[in-house]
Formats: sequence, C-alpha cells, structure tokens
Amino acid sequence: MINNGDVAFIIIATVLVLIMIPGLAFFYGGLVERKNSLTIMFQIFVAIGIVSLLWIFGGFSLVFGNDIGGVIGNPLQYFAFKDVTFTVNATYSNTIPFIMFFMYQLMFAIITAPLMTGAFANRLTVSGWIKVLIPWMILIYFPVAHWVWGGGFLAKMGFVDFAGGAVIHITSGFGCLGALCVLGKRKYKNEKGPFNLGLVAIGGALLLFGWFGFNAGGTLAAAETAAIVFTNTAVAAATGMVVWLILYAMHSKRASFLEIIIGAVAGLATVTPASGYIDPLGAVIIGAIAAIVCFLCVEFERKKWDDALDVWGVHGMGGFIGTLLVGILANPRVNGVSAGLKQFSIQLIGCLIIAVYSIVMTYIIFKVVDKIKSIKVSDEVQLKGLDQEFFKESYETKYE
Repeated sequence: MINNGDVAFIIIATVLVLIMIPGLAFFYGGLVERKNSLTIMFQIFVAIGIVSLLWIFGGFSLVFGNDIGGVIGNPLQYFAFKDVTFTVNATYSNTIPFIMFFMYQLMFAIITAPLMTGAFANRLTVSGWIKVLIPWMILIYFPVAHWVWGGGFLAKMGFVDFAGGAVIHITSGFGCLGALCVLGKRKYKNEKGPFNLGLVAIGGALLLFGWFGFNAGGTLAAAETAAIVFTNTAVAAATGMVVWLILYAMHSKRASFLEIIIGAVAGLATVTPASGYIDPLGAVIIGAIAAIVCFLCVEFERKKWDDALDVWGVHGMGGFIGTLLVGILANPRVNGVSAGLKQFSIQLIGCLIIAVYSIVMTYIIFKVVDKIKSIKVSDEVQLKGLDQEFFKESYETKYE
C-alpha cells in the first residue's frame, strides 16, 4: 500500500539528487580556467537531457528489467514507460509508486558520467562528449547498475553498494583513466588555480546539500534506517573535511578554503556505498580513512597523469575504499549486512571487476569514437579557450 509520507520523502530525495547536477557544474566550472568554464558546465547540464531520454527508451529496462544471464536486464520490459505505473512494484518498494522509483534512479544515472568530465577537462570537444556519453551509459553504467542493483551476478554473489560508491563513483572515477589514455595530457595546464571560488563554493554547497538525498533516499522510506543514513552522511563529511584540512596544512603550511570542500566530498564519496550498513561511529572512521587515502591518492596521481580535477583520487578511490569498508565496518543491526572476511572478499572482487571493466570499456569507447572522427581539442583551441571555440562566447565576454 502506498504510504504518503514515503512518497513525500522520496520526492524530496529525488529533488536533492537533481540539485547536485547543477552543483557539480558550478563546482567544476569554478575550478577550471575562465575561458573553459562554460564548456565544462555545458557538458554536465546536457547530460540531463540525453541521459533522461536514454533512461526512458531502454535504460531503465536494462538496469531493472528481468535479469538476462546475470549481465543485463530485459531492454523492452519498461521501454517508453511500459508498465512504469503509479502503483507499487513490490520488487523495489511496497510504499511508493513505481514511477517515483523510476525518477529517483534516473537522477543517479544522470550524474554519473558528468563526474568524469573533471578528469579530462579542456581536452574533449563538445560533440565528442555527446558521442561518448551515449555508448558509455549503454555499455558501462546500465550494465554495472544491473549487476549491483538490478539482480545481476554481483548482487547474487552478495555484493552490496547502498547508494552508488561502486555503481557511480568507481565507474566514473576509474573509467576516466581509460579516457585519459586516449586524450592525453593538457598542452596548457592551469597554473593559477580556480578562476572563481565563489562558483566553487556554490557548487560545493549544492553537492553537500544534495548528498543527503543521494544517500538517505536509498532507503525508499521515511523510517529508522533513513535517519541512520542521514547521520552517517553528515558525520563522514565533517570528519573528512577536518582530517583533510589537517593533512593539507601539514603538507603546505597553510589553510585552504578549496581543500575543506574537497575533504568533505572525499568523505561523502567514501561513505556513500556503506552509508546504509554502518553506525555513526563507523562513519567517523570512514571519513578519516577517506581523507587520508584520497589525499595520498591525489598527491600520487598529480605526479603520474593529468587528472585535471582529481576525479580518480577523490571519487574513484573514495568509492573503491568505501565499498571495501562495508566488509570491515558493516553493523548487522543497521541493515542486516555483517562485516567479515567473506563479505570483504565479495566486496573486493566486485570492486575489482567494476574498476577494470570501467577502465577498459571507457578506453575502447573513446578510442573508437576518436578513430571515426577526432574528438580531441587542438593545442590552438586549448590556448584560446574552449568557450570561444565551441560557443563563440565566454564567461568573460558575456557575463562581465
């Protein structure tokens, strides 16, 4: 039976996840150079339209349709809203309309691929992004989401990911490495830092705000577990922020406004897969571990490859270690999942499969699309700025 309180709760959670998408756009848009700000924001916003249509016309079915061989869902089962009704689907919830579950899950689908754009900022054409976005969703996000959330082979193994640490953060955070292998390094790196910390602050605030719906909404009910997940989200963000700031201050001998936001995001990305299986003390531990591991990973990647906005170090590794920590910190009283060697082993196998699959498939997608027609931004355009090249406008000329 539909519960009006649960319906209201999931509507709010859905809106909170939706607001993270412009939040990500503002966050990335403020971090890159002024001359490239509109381009990266466009790449994120355009995913709202493209991914929504993919979701309606087959994507939702590929994730949540009847399982085919443990690999993918029946692509026609919910095609074009077929059987996506205003009544409940007991497989996923007994208290909210199935169409509300459809919409909530859509927001996760939309935000995943845009997370990658920060890694290869300033190197991919606008048309190139659209050309890789569509096959990336079909070949990576939809199958992986089915493996974990739609009854696929990982779910049957006992692998768990409460709110997307593996499905969202590992796929995008590791997939971007495959893209970097194709696109290479920037010709002209941003040596001046973020062009607009105001945009970064707005974007970071929207991400922090929306993350409560991102995690707590996964309960699909306004009940006790939602309160625990909500608390875990806040605690991990706060711990990650403080520990990251301490590490940065020890390393650079100064404080940084930008770094406290990054620390909070690291804590959030890491607690996401575990948020529905741990108690609040576990969230403190995860927030601290997230700050330490992700900070070290960011320092490592800056010496090894050109991940412009540290997507792998924060999102990729955050999602990876957070998913692993379910096997160490899960409290069975929260949601029935117990920590232990067996669960840890399952989590490790699942993480490795998703990470390797994401890297390889993303590399293949970018390589094939680039072979058909180059999607790389030329050195001249990098120097001039992508906004002027692709939109004949820039933040500077239009908005100042």
